[in-house]
Amino acid sequence: MNSLAKFENISSDEKKMIRKMFFRSFSLYADGSFAKSGGVNFCVSLMPFINKFYTNEEDRKQALQRHMTWFNTTGNVVPFVMGISAAMEKENSLKSDFDVESIPAVKTSLMGPLAGIGDSIFWGVLRVLAAGIAINIGQQGNILAPIIFLALYNIPSVIVRYYSGFMGYSLGATYIQELYDKGLMDILTKAASTLGLIMAGGMTFNTVSFKTTLEYAAVKDNPLVIQDILDQIFVGLVPLSVTLLSLYFMKNKKVNLNWIILVIVIISMLLSALGIA
Repeated sequence: MNSLAKFENISSDEKKMIRKMFFRSFSLYADGSFAKSGGVNFCVSLMPFINKFYTNEEDRKQALQRHMTWFNTTGNVVPFVMGISAAMEKENSLKSDFDVESIPAVKTSLMGPLAGIGDSIFWGVLRVLAAGIAINIGQQGNILAPIIFLALYNIPSVIVRYYSGFMGYSLGATYIQELYDKGLMDILTKAASTLGLIMAGGMTFNTVSFKTTLEYAAVKDNPLVIQDILDQIFVGLVPLSVTLLSLYFMKNKKVNLNWIILVIVIISMLLSALGIA
């Protein structure tokens, strides 16, 4: 690992923690759920840093809670986000005036762009190339074809996963300090928060759907389609309302997410059975 010598701003202890983070990152979606996706194991991957940087138990609890939130991006590049988050946690432990809200904001803002890049490179290009080569070899009767596919895909993937953690930590440690020195941290937090909200809104629009089949026979042979009216007023109005209502109950009424999911499933089944949606 002599090539790591170029990361001069990372101590030997920190390099050991980055390696631990690298191995833990493979379990990112092992217990994925609708509530957290990879959030739980993202937090687990950062625990070596959190336990090292924070001596106060309350500070550790707050750091763990910050990284237990929903997280989802391409697993091949996730150590880059983990590295930046770990570097920011270090800065937070050293500076009393550190804007702690910038940590989840930057983390959230990176999910979307890295997912687009990671999915395109690893799933859209590398996997297809590896499969094409392996299929060619397999058609010639070579029993090593599956192994070749796994090697061609996983070796570059693991290398990127390994070094991206060091890159993220190194960049985070360097540029977060520069942003503070130049007084630009507030701008970074606001920009990252805005980008994160845009990404969350886009995901809500794409993943939450509602289509009603209701029609109102105001004019004979020309019924009024309710869904068309909803789309004219505000595209996605019902899904947005359901999302905001769910958020309200979780945040203000402290309703467990599992109960909200159960209620939505029951209502969906009733609407379907009644032919409403």
